[in-house]
Amino acid sequence: MFNIAEVTSANENEFINLPLVLYRKDPLFVAPLLNDIKKIFNPATNSFFRHGDCVRWLLYQDKKLVGRIAAFVNLEKAHASGTPTGGIGFFECINNQEAANTLFSTAIDWLKQKGMQTMEGPINFGENDNWWGLLVQGFRPPSMGMNYNPPYYQQLFENFGWQKSYDQLTNVIDLTKPVPERFEKIAQWVVKKPEYRFKHFEKKDFKTFSEDFKEVYNDAWQDFEGFAPITSDSIADTFERMKPIVDEKIIWFAYHNNEPVAFVICLPDTNQVLKYLSGKLDLWGKLKYLWYSKTTKVNRIRVIVMGVKKHYQNKGLESSLIYLLKVEVMPRNTITEVELAWVGDFNEKMLAIHHATGAQLEKTHRTYRYTF
Repeated sequence: MFNIAEVTSANENEFINLPLVLYRKDPLFVAPLLNDIKKIFNPATNSFFRHGDCVRWLLYQDKKLVGRIAAFVNLEKAHASGTPTGGIGFFECINNQEAANTLFSTAIDWLKQKGMQTMEGPINFGENDNWWGLLVQGFRPPSMGMNYNPPYYQQLFENFGWQKSYDQLTNVIDLTKPVPERFEKIAQWVVKKPEYRFKHFEKKDFKTFSEDFKEVYNDAWQDFEGFAPITSDSIADTFERMKPIVDEKIIWFAYHNNEPVAFVICLPDTNQVLKYLSGKLDLWGKLKYLWYSKTTKVNRIRVIVMGVKKHYQNKGLESSLIYLLKVEVMPRNTITEVELAWVGDFNEKMLAIHHATGAQLEKTHRTYRYTF
């Protein structure tokens, strides 16, 4: 017998902590920072509540917690495709189809009440650089902000009737191997062009870089289905989350005669340290983080997002930004992998650039769609 309950302040910790229970025997699982997940569902720390709504549920079987789900509506994107579309995410469940069906059906009922006719999932109540897509290939420890789930989740989704919307492909550059000669020549040629200027991010100039990012992003992505312009508030939310681990020299912007035209946002894969913390950054967690950050070799950086204005695409700027990352991290003698995450299977231009670098496919996350 399954019983479902809406999440309140009284039982929120059960929602937040459920993955620690379900994955306690999974050696590949890395718990996200639990406070970061809490912030997603707090209107004071997530600007998406200004133009959207969200609700969460817990599922019990004989008083034992066995599942969770969140449903949300982002009014800035809900009608972008022509069909009112909501979303679900943060799905966790035991290997039981009835349990999964109960969670999905509960979310559908709420989304119908909000006027939605379709839902996508699992997605985030925020930008798509984090917690987006179901892992269906490449089951290995996740990078920070990337979804991880057991293989049986795919059957729980597809048995319910979810259909593939698109795949998100994560490719990895092995820095211990030389990159293709043609790629390096093109990148060096662009970097030396006098009309282009390349500058790494500086926290002290966040406001300027934020506006440059918004200008490039909104131009680069405007033709993709479901696009909604990114806002300054959303950028500020993301930066606040990233700030403790930002490495200024692996975030680069490109300018053409002082016009911002491209960027690459990259972070160290701190999950290699966070795996020892069980998601808790309390006093003891901070002490453990300090200890493990000194004794653990973080050998991977993750490209969160890259963008090039439409007019400047196919001019080698993407290659030059990846080249600058390589030039920065290679002398450190610590970074051996660059994770290029994630690119939709519909984005042929960016996938071609990934392949030109010699990157190899490592993981596939799938975004599903379900029409009521």
